Amino acid sequence: MTEAAPAPTSSSPPAPTSSSPTARQWWTRTRGVVLALVLLLVAAVAIAAVRSEARHGRLDPRSADPSGSRALAQLLADRGVPTRVVTTLDEARSAAGPDTTLLVAAPDLLTERRQTLLRTTTERSGGRTVLVSPGPPSIGTLVPGVTADPAVSFDSTLSPRCELPAARRAGPADTGGIRYTTTDPDADTCYPSDGLPTLLRVPTGSAGGDTVVLGAPDILSNDRLDEQGNASLALQLLGSRDRLVWYLPSLSDDSATGTGGRSFFDLIPSGWLWGTVQLFVAAVLAALWRARRMGPLVPERLPVAIRASETTEGRARLYRKASARDRAAAALRSATRTRLAPLIGVSPARAHAPETLLPALAARLDGDSGALLPLLFGPPPRDDAALVSLADQLDALEREVRIS
Repeated sequence: MTEAAPAPTSSSPPAPTSSSPTARQWWTRTRGVVLALVLLLVAAVAIAAVRSEARHGRLDPRSADPSGSRALAQLLADRGVPTRVVTTLDEARSAAGPDTTLLVAAPDLLTERRQTLLRTTTERSGGRTVLVSPGPPSIGTLVPGVTADPAVSFDSTLSPRCELPAARRAGPADTGGIRYTTTDPDADTCYPSDGLPTLLRVPTGSAGGDTVVLGAPDILSNDRLDEQGNASLALQLLGSRDRLVWYLPSLSDDSATGTGGRSFFDLIPSGWLWGTVQLFVAAVLAALWRARRMGPLVPERLPVAIRASETTEGRARLYRKASARDRAAAALRSATRTRLAPLIGVSPARAHAPETLLPALAARLDGDSGALLPLLFGPPPRDDAALVSLADQLDALEREVRIS
């Protein structure tokens, strides 16, 4: 008896098969997606940089940018009206008073709870409140009885056409923007556009205060302050009290939330749900696109030769791992019937019909067809031992037929 040669012990890695992509093939397949992601990232960074630069210091009295309001703050300081900048609702409410003008630079950024708290404070303060371009999200709460018209004014420079002294002295100004309607008969409606005012002065509370609603922020910005009567109108509206509090609402202000804490979902923009749904739909469409069938399956030759015994053993192990004794027994019986049929004169088409195969087999062996029925067409075995016994019985039956 010869001894089998030992397996080679070389430590060199196995050669890649035809199904293992090389680095070049991987790059060829994925370079389009990688380049698209890089371009998307660069575009997002560029847009964020441009937008952040464009909005830097907008309506900030400390900013000298064209959209800032530093020039107006300096003119007010020269007239003895100091400007104090606040960024939280608590600071704005505590600073309100009869000798104070409270300017709210972006009312629409306030939540409904903050709007209610701010209105309660301004009604009791007796001072002046100036709201810059409040839209539908805030105007109804901050100034009851006033609504914002959905159609904005296309004319930037408008004439006063009202009895408000500050507007009459200033003359034409760049107030064109959001237009308003009011049900308060005591309100001053100025700078109308197509019949609707872009500037309102509404009496507030019983302490002698009032609220001024500006439809556009142009009269406050550095680059428009020296045009028309913008400077005169801005100085009169903001300099009527001894001091000015400039409130710049911030999305990070949690002073009115009660607990001061916010959940993770509060930090996500409101459109995150629709964005997630769109990404899900895009993923489903991409999966359907990649899974589409272009034609019939094309067989390919295996990269290596596999012996039939290895294939049989591999399939048997899969059957055993899955405990698929029924499938294994059915395969053994079917193969046995297929090999027995030509030996006993039964056509291959009738090899699996018990009414044809069993009588012919019983006549060949001079036995009873009833005893052969559970062997060739019986139920699946109960355990692995019964499956092995079935295989042995089928082999014995086939040998007996060949010998007879």
